[in-house]
Amino acid sequence: MDLKEEVLSKNLPKHIAIIMDGNGRWAKQQGMMRAFGHENGTKSVRRTVEACAELGVENLTLYAFSTENWNRPKLEVQTLMKLLVTSLKKEIKTLQDNNIKLSAIGNLDTLPKKVHKELHEVIEQTKSNTRMILTLALSYGSREELLNTVKEISIKVKNNIISPEKIDESIINEHLYTQNLPDVDLLIRTSGEQRISNFLLWQIAYAELYFTSVLWPDFTKQHLYEAIIEYQKRERRFGKTSEQLS
Repeated sequence: MDLKEEVLSKNLPKHIAIIMDGNGRWAKQQGMMRAFGHENGTKSVRRTVEACAELGVENLTLYAFSTENWNRPKLEVQTLMKLLVTSLKKEIKTLQDNNIKLSAIGNLDTLPKKVHKELHEVIEQTKSNTRMILTLALSYGSREELLNTVKEISIKVKNNIISPEKIDESIINEHLYTQNLPDVDLLIRTSGEQRISNFLLWQIAYAELYFTSVLWPDFTKQHLYEAIIEYQKRERRFGKTSEQLS
C-alpha cells in the first residue's frame, strides 16, 4: 500500500490549515534572493492544493501573508504582492479544472488595489465550484480578527441586537472571518519552527499540530500524506477520556 492509499483508507481531516514557512531560508541555501524562494513556494502551493482535492479534503486554508509581514523590507513585500497577482492569474485554470472554490480571509482592504481586484475576480469566477474550498489568509492576524469580533458583538449588544446572555461560541463563530468554515482538524507548519504565529488561534483550539523541518518549497504530496497519516494515528478526545470514546 502506498502513502496515498494509506491516507484514503482512514478518516480524513475535513479542514487542513498550513503555515507555509521557509521560503527565504530555502532561497538562501541556493545562494539566491528571498524572492526566488517565494516563487518556488508557489509550486508547492499547487502540489498541495491538487493533492488535497484528489484526496477529498473539503477545506484547505493557507497562511499566505500575515499582518506582521507588512513589516518586512519594502522590496520583499512588493515582490510578494506581484507574485500573488501573477499566481492568481496563472492558477485560475487549476482551480477550475479541480472544481475548487477560492476564498480569502484577513484585512483585505489593506491589500494593493491590483491584488484586491485580481483576488475578487478569481473568487467570483470560482464561487460555484464545489469540490473543495481553498482559503488564502492574506493580511491576516488572528488577534486582529478576534479584536474585530469583540467590537462587532459589542456594538450589537449596545444596540440591543444581541443580549449578553445569548453570547456563546456560535455567536463568536458567526463574527469571525472563517464563519463559513469548520474548525481546523490538522495544522501543518513547515521549516522546523514550532509556533502558531498568530494564525487561526480560535479555530485551532482542538486541532492536531504537525511540525516538519521540510522547507516550504521542498514540500511535496508525499510530505502532505505523511502529515495526514500522523494525524490519523492520533486519538482526538476533545476533553474526554479514551474509554468514553470507545
